[in-house]
Amino acid sequence: MKKNIRIIYAVVITLLLTACGRDPMPKPQAVLRLEYPEARYSPVKTDCPFQFEKNTLALVKHTGNCRFNIEYPEIKATIFLTYMPVQNNLKSLVRDAEKLTFDHVIKADEIGVGGQFENEGEHVYGRLYEVAGNAASQAQFYVTDSTSHFLTGSLYFNTKPNYDSILPAADYLSKDIRKLMESLQWK
Repeated sequence: MKKNIRIIYAVVITLLLTACGRDPMPKPQAVLRLEYPEARYSPVKTDCPFQFEKNTLALVKHTGNCRFNIEYPEIKATIFLTYMPVQNNLKSLVRDAEKLTFDHVIKADEIGVGGQFENEGEHVYGRLYEVAGNAASQAQFYVTDSTSHFLTGSLYFNTKPNYDSILPAADYLSKDIRKLMESLQWK
């Protein structure tokens, strides 16, 4: 019996001595690092009454009736463009474009004006809205000459909205949208 007690004590002491180790340390939070190549732009000439410049990484697909998809296969995102002629309905077109933007307020944390745009030499005036949060679209914009032409655009990712994950891509594509607005010319 004494022998069994000694064996039990030895096992318990061995377990206590070997079970002690370092205190567990939490792992540092990982940060996703996405790097995109420096943007280079090339002109896009259309049969529609406008032309613009796009990132060379993007593919432009004409979907009919002066509608275009600017697709970024590597980023899994698309900028949807829609052209409409102004026919004494500029206020209605602007209101509809802004309504489309503010429909995202349900999921958005914030909708900010990314900038008002004016290029008086080319008669291009517009506004860019940047949407923060888990909304379906991260950017919406419109440009017009105020008399004849109106173009709207929306940025969508081909994934479930997760703002923290797509923020680097949204920032990168926001620069492309600004370049599109800056380079736009009416025919």
